Amino acid sequence: MKDNLQLATKYLYESIQGRYVTAFHLDSFLETLPSAFKISTVGFSVNQQPIKAIEFGEGKVKILVWSQMHGNESTTTKGLIDYLNYLQQNENEFERLSKLVTFYIIPILNPDGAAAYARENANRVDLNRDAFACTQPESKILRTVLENFSPNFCFNLHDQRTIFGLLESQQTATMSFLTASYNEERTFNSVRKQAAAVIVGINNELQKFIPNQVGRFDDSFNINCTGDYFTSRGYPTILFEAGHFANDYTRDEVRKFVFIALKAAISFINENDIVSNDLGNYLNIYQNNKCFYDFIFKNVRINDNNVEKNIKFAVQYKEVLLDGKIAFIPEIIQIDNLDSFFAHQTIDFENKLYAFENRNFPKIGDIIKFSK
Repeated sequence: MKDNLQLATKYLYESIQGRYVTAFHLDSFLETLPSAFKISTVGFSVNQQPIKAIEFGEGKVKILVWSQMHGNESTTTKGLIDYLNYLQQNENEFERLSKLVTFYIIPILNPDGAAAYARENANRVDLNRDAFACTQPESKILRTVLENFSPNFCFNLHDQRTIFGLLESQQTATMSFLTASYNEERTFNSVRKQAAAVIVGINNELQKFIPNQVGRFDDSFNINCTGDYFTSRGYPTILFEAGHFANDYTRDEVRKFVFIALKAAISFINENDIVSNDLGNYLNIYQNNKCFYDFIFKNVRINDNNVEKNIKFAVQYKEVLLDGKIAFIPEIIQIDNLDSFFAHQTIDFENKLYAFENRNFPKIGDIIKFSK
């Protein structure tokens, strides 16, 4: 049998690639799905854009999945589409799974943010900080779906920035997961432990493909966050965070690991009695840390107030929507004090003199001219 990475590659939906994924792109995929996938409009965004849902299956295990709650976090949406593409082209697997699971999927919860390539919705509200107050139409839609569907598991799909890495392995956090807290003490009750057990199953599979690149996200409690609020309501909620993979700024490689994670999670839920004895293995997953920059330039000679010295500086891409595509603008964001950080790429400036706008010293915000 083909391994999961081969499947993820084979069923990658090639019509949707890159970082910019909107409701327009989603609709083009939804049109390919057969009638066994029930597609509906479950509500409307601030800008009155329809929010689509996909329902299928009749099994006793109910799984609620949503993606692009943050409009500029599209990698998990692509991986989710690839997984649905796999199911629609494999009738036997679709029928087998449909007998076991009932799915309710919202591929793009924040279509306004997706169109603008913005984290927030059109009212500039972070929907992942609106779970408790539930002030926004998109938040109300998700809350209504949760209460009416009453899932056994929730999959909360997100992207994380390239700054996240793992201190233990000194590698990037390509995929990260979390069973969200339900109280300030971050106690592990049966709800959290169920989600933790599934994450252990996901991690066991991903380690075959991205060893030492799977992280455990910070579990500080915030009742305003969706995962924390849903967990407090008794729904096991798994946070998926798609991160960076070497040279994959479009994240069309990382989407394959999202596919694998989704497939592994669903298989684990259906093939195992979800028990509470995997907590140790969950806590052994490396903790996410903000320890990476896109680039670190070393051996940079500068002239500051007629004093020459050798420094390092860090550059991070700023993502900007231009003409329907995402442009990566490299900006200086840190000067020196970089000894405890890693870089996705280190560039030796070879003691050349820094030059920008008629000065020979860097400033935060300087745009570096080089090709990615």
